[in-house]
Amino acid sequence: MPSGLIGLILVVVIALVFDYINGFHDTANAIATSVSTKALSPRRAVTLAAVLNFVGALSGTAVAATIGKGIVSPSLMSTEMVILALLGAIAWNIITWASGIPSSSSHALIGGTMGAVIAAHGAAALNWAGLEKIIVSLLFFPVVAFATGYLAMTVLFFVCKGFSPVRVNEYFRHFQVLSASMMAFSHGSNDAQKSMGIIAMALVGAGFISDFHVPFWVIAACATAMAAGTAVGGWRIIKTMGGKIFKLEPINGFAADFNSSLVILTASYLGLPVSTTHVVSSSIMGVGTAKRVKAVRWGTARTIVTAWVLTIPLSGLVSAFLYQFIHLFIR
Repeated sequence: MPSGLIGLILVVVIALVFDYINGFHDTANAIATSVSTKALSPRRAVTLAAVLNFVGALSGTAVAATIGKGIVSPSLMSTEMVILALLGAIAWNIITWASGIPSSSSHALIGGTMGAVIAAHGAAALNWAGLEKIIVSLLFFPVVAFATGYLAMTVLFFVCKGFSPVRVNEYFRHFQVLSASMMAFSHGSNDAQKSMGIIAMALVGAGFISDFHVPFWVIAACATAMAAGTAVGGWRIIKTMGGKIFKLEPINGFAADFNSSLVILTASYLGLPVSTTHVVSSSIMGVGTAKRVKAVRWGTARTIVTAWVLTIPLSGLVSAFLYQFIHLFIR
C-alpha cells in the first residue's frame, strides 16, 4: 500500500468519496418527509438540503474529535489502515443504498475502522473507553428520538384538536420547510464531521500534524463533498423513509423532522456521533405510534433495525478482509 504523501492524498480522496456517498445516501434523512407530503418538490428539497448540509458541516468539530481519537490512538493508524476502514464503510453504504435500506454511515465508518485496527494490531489496540462512549450514544439517541417523537406528536394532536384536519395539514405543510431546513443543517453538523475526524487522524498518523485538530481546509473539503452528494439525492431511500415506515401527513412530517433535528443538534453540541438515519427512522416510528400503533409498518421497521445491527460487524469484516488479502497476496 502507498505511504507518505501519496498515501495521505489517497486517504483524503477516499474520505471525500465517503462523504459524497454519505450525502446522497442520507439525503432522505433531511427531505423524505417533506417530499412525501408534497410540502417541497424533490428538486427544491434536494437543493435546500445540499445548501444547509454545507452550512451545518461548517458549524464545529467536536464530533470529529470524538471519532478521530475515540476509536483508536491516531498514532496507530497508518494511511493503509485508514484507507481500508473507509473502503469497508463505502462498500456497506453502496450495498444498502442499492437495496433501498436506510442504514447508518456512522456505524459503517466505525465498523470499518474497528475492522482495520483489529486486523492490524488486535482488539487490544482499540480504545474501549472511547468506543463505549460512541456506541452508547449511537444506541441511546434513537431511543430518545422515538420517545420524544411520540411525545411531540401527542402534544400536537392535543393542540390541534378541534381544528379541521385539512386546515391543520395545510399549515403544517408550510411549517415543514422550516423543519426540513433544521434537519438538513443538523445532518451536516454531525455526519460531515466524521470524515473530518478520519482525515485528521490520518494527518496525525502520517506525521503531517503533531497534535489532533481539524485544519480548515479539511472542514471546507468535507462540507463541499457532503453537499455535492446531497445534491445528487438518494431516491431509493427517500421512498422507504417517506412512506414505507408510516404513511405521513404534513403534521406528522413536521413532528418527525423537528424532533429529529433537535436530537441531532444536541448530540453535535455534546460532541457525540449519532446515526442521523437511526434518529430519523426512530422519530418517524414514534410519531406513527402516537397516531396508532398499527399505523407503523413494523415489517419495514424490522428490516431497518436488522440493517442497523449488521452494519458495524459487516463493514468491519470487509475492511479486515481487505487488510488480510493485501498482506497475504500483495506483500
